[in-house]
Formats: sequence, structure tokens, C-alpha cells
Amino acid sequence: MDRSNRNTALASALVEELGRCGVRHAVICPGSRSTPLALALLREEAIATTTVVDERSGGFFALGAANSTGVPVAVVCTSGTAAANLHPAVCEADEASVPLLVLTSDRPPELRAVGAGQTIDQVKLFGSAVRWFCEVGTHDADDSGLLHMRSTACRAFAIAAGDPRPGPVHLNLSWRDPLGPEPRDGDVTATSQLALGGRAELPLTDVYKPAAALREDEVTALAADLADTERGVIVAGRQTDPALGAALAALACATGYPILCEPTSQARLGSHERDAVVWAYDAIARAQPGSLTPDLVLRFGDMPTSKALRQWLATLDESAQLVVDPHCAWNEPTRRAGLVLRAEPVGMARSLAAAIAQPAGDGSWLAAWRAAGSAAAEALRAGTEKDELSEPAIHAALGRRYADGDLVYTASSMPIRDQEGFLASAPTEVRFLANRGANGIDGLVSSAAGAAAATGRPIWLLVGDLCLHHDSNGLATLRDVRSPVRIVCLNNDGGGIFEFLPQAGQVTREEFEAIFGTPLGLDLTKLAALHGIEHHQIASVGDLSRLPSDRHLLVEARIDRQANVDAHRALFESAAQAIRGALGERA
Repeated sequence: MDRSNRNTALASALVEELGRCGVRHAVICPGSRSTPLALALLREEAIATTTVVDERSGGFFALGAANSTGVPVAVVCTSGTAAANLHPAVCEADEASVPLLVLTSDRPPELRAVGAGQTIDQVKLFGSAVRWFCEVGTHDADDSGLLHMRSTACRAFAIAAGDPRPGPVHLNLSWRDPLGPEPRDGDVTATSQLALGGRAELPLTDVYKPAAALREDEVTALAADLADTERGVIVAGRQTDPALGAALAALACATGYPILCEPTSQARLGSHERDAVVWAYDAIARAQPGSLTPDLVLRFGDMPTSKALRQWLATLDESAQLVVDPHCAWNEPTRRAGLVLRAEPVGMARSLAAAIAQPAGDGSWLAAWRAAGSAAAEALRAGTEKDELSEPAIHAALGRRYADGDLVYTASSMPIRDQEGFLASAPTEVRFLANRGANGIDGLVSSAAGAAAATGRPIWLLVGDLCLHHDSNGLATLRDVRSPVRIVCLNNDGGGIFEFLPQAGQVTREEFEAIFGTPLGLDLTKLAALHGIEHHQIASVGDLSRLPSDRHLLVEARIDRQANVDAHRALFESAAQAIRGALGERA
């Protein structure tokens, strides 16, 4: 503990406890009012710090680090609108259940609402988007004050980590002068060793959180239902546990169900058994073949991104739908689920698989799904293996480029949809991350940089040009990141996803470009040069295989928006014909 003065003692007590609880990464956004916290974090050996000048970028950098590790990451800022700039990252952390510790510094009460500079109302600044808000208060460095800081840190960590649902926590900390480590004799009056030093290497207060699990009789009853139902499907959406893929494979083997898994479920790619994985389900859902209508849907993770699948599931009024939701998120937009299971997903899937003696039926159900999936996959492959640049072809080709150990961070809008629709299943050990809580396109460069810094793993970042523009400041964070971050920008000079909406045919082209297309005419060569990053403009899909892999890159693929719409429509029409042919169904 730094006993130079009251502030240094209080801040270092708080930071000591964060380190003992398990915080290993923190982002410092510079400012004067946050000096006590920033210095305490910088000097804490257990916590690695990164300085990010732009608070919005800093918030997303911390979010990406927390998203990739599953451990709370702290972000510190000074008072005033600096704190407000963290709000987008807080909203994403809330919706996506990412553990984030937001430590805002503030003026003391006597300097609020009297015209003091750099002062706004920071009390409950983020509203209901945080799991817990605490106005930490102004305290003396006595036994009570130091224990309050230590206890507050432990509570904040536990709630952010998941008590019960992971997410952001906001601590608002007021500091009076002196803000720096100016020695003040007599400032630290604590005498209790617990207040002064805590519990040595252990947190002052730890929280034991056993994994949620079904009772044995509940597992038996649910397993019996699955064993009696032949026409079921396993749906897997965004979640971060890499062990889920193998657990779902065991459950699919026991039930005879296909697995419809988007890449961010961590089940589409990996060394686990993938015989039951039907990765081209988006094309199948668009066709909605009657012979593949399930009687039971068992979902793990978030609802997948595919609009076609969502709409199909929302029509299944007569089908049993079960949702595994261990974090009390109530993530059920179809409103069709008859049962929500508060259980740890991997353990539950394994328990169910072990409890099922044999699947119902003769295997024809899974065989039909495999046939449709194989036919659709072959049609999509045939349409994307050409060397011509298209967004679907780039995602398919990147799947062949990914290497074991890579992280893939994917932007919302078209990149996440095309990744879901065109990335083939493969044995490569890759982790997929995305900011799909609030589904925004802001902060992605910073998020990927944070994930690379926290994990030390090489990253591919897939973005559109508007997404890159939203967080071009995030490119500055790459100078402190050692792991290579390869940014692939699908540059269609505007909002390509809007070309797929009905509005594209309902307004004039001039109106469409003004409010939807919004072309920016970005020169990515200059943007890359500004930040000292290599720029590569690819002219063909084959160019992706020739890119260097050991450094930061900004890879640009220029795509015509209308041609992109035409390519998608042709691919899905070809897949629909292949599906109907495989199932013997008429158009």
C-alpha cells in the first residue's frame, strides 16, 4: 500500500483487492482527477495496464479484453464527459454479459453543480446498463475507509464476474486534492492490519459460486423426453466456452439430432466430432422444407444471427422449444420457448448425453438434415470458390486461411451474417468473438486490439468500411499490441446491408444514398499510413492466401454493393434448388 497520503492509500487498497480477486488487465484513459487510481494500477504488479487516450476506444479495448478472457477488466477515466464516452462499451457489456469494471473519477460533492470545470452528473450515469452502481464516497484512510475500499473492490469484481449474470459494474470515485502522491504526514491513520494489508495474497472477501446444474431426476426426465422425440434439432448461438462443441457433439450422437451452430458458438470449427454439424442451415431455413420441420428445438447460447432461422423458429407453435440460459438473461426473442433451463451448458449437455440410452427413430431424420446440409454446402462452395471478389467468397476463403490458435473478431451488420452463412465447418481450433449484445458497429478495432493484448493470440478482424470509420481511432491502440491483428475491410463504400432492405426499392437512389448508402470515399491507404500499418488491397480471393501473418495488416477488398446483392441472391437460389433436389421436394 502507498501511504504517501489519503488518496494514494485508498486507491492502492482498492487496486490491491482487484488484483487479488483476479483482475489482470486494466485500461487507463489519462486525466488529472484519476491520478490516484491510474498510479495505483500502473504500480500494481498483478495487473497489466494499457493507456488509451480516447475514452470510447479505451472502453471497447477493455471490453474486447474481457470478452476474450471471461475475466473482469478495469477501465479508468477522469471526470466529466470522459466518463460519458464509456457508455457505448457499457451498453455492449450489459447486453452481451461481458465482465467490465468501469472506474470513473469524479469531483468531490462540494465541487458539483457549482460551475467547477470538467464536472457533470456522474451518479448512475449509465442507468440500468450496469449490474451495480456504487458512489464510493470520500473517506479518510482510517480502518473504516480502507476496509470500505477493499470490500467495494471485492463486491464489484464478484458482481461483474457473474453474481448471477456477468456484466458491467460502475464505481464512481471522488478525489480531493492532492491528486498526486504528495507526502502528507498523518493522512493514513489506520492501525488494523486487515485494513492496511488485507488478507495477504487472498481477497478480503471471495464469493463461492457453484455451477448451476439440473438435479439428477430433472436430467432423467429431460433425457427421456429427448429419447422419445426423433425430430429434434440442437441450435447453438453466440457463447464463449470452447468446450461446448465437444459436449454438443456427444449430445447429438445420443439424440440423433443435427447441430445448427453459428461460428460464435465455438461449435462449428474445432477438433471435436462434427459429423452432426449442419453449417448451411441459413440456406435451409430460407427454403423451410416441410420435411425438416422439427418437433423439438434445444438451444444453447444466444439466438443465432440468421434472420431466416429466427423467423422459422418463430413459426413453430406446435414444437417444443427449450432454452439453456444459465445467466438469467431471458434471451428468447421468439416467445415460443416452453422451458428455460438455468444450468451450466457444457455439463448439462454431457449429463443428458450420458442419460440417453439410444436415440429415437432409425437415423433417417439426421440423414435428411445431413443430405440437405451437404447439398446446400456444395452449392455455396461452387458459387464462392471462384477467384472473383465477393463478400461471401471472402468469408469462405478466410475459413481456409484460419490457423489453430487464431481469434476471429467479427463486426455486426453484413460481416457476422456472411460469416454465419458461408463459413464452412472445419477442424481448425479457432475462437470467434463478436460484439453482438447491442449489435453495434462501433468500437470493433479497439475490441479486437484489447482481445489480442489480453490473450496474446493472433487475430483476424472482419469489418465493413463504415465500421472501420466508426473506430478509426482504435488503430492507434495497435502500437502497443504485440500479437498480429489482421484487419479485413470489406469496402463497399457505404452501408451495404441496407441494399438488402425493402427501403432500397421504396425510395429514389439519391434519397437512399443520402440516408442509407452514406458513401464516405475513404482512402484506406492513407489511414493505414497514418498509423504505421501495412495496407494490402486484394484483387482476388486468392490474394488472401498470400498475405503475411506475422504483423498488423489493413487488408482492403473493394466490393460493389449491387453486385454483392446479386451474388447473395444467386447463391441462396442455387442452394434452395440443391436442397429441394436432395429432399425430393418440389419448388
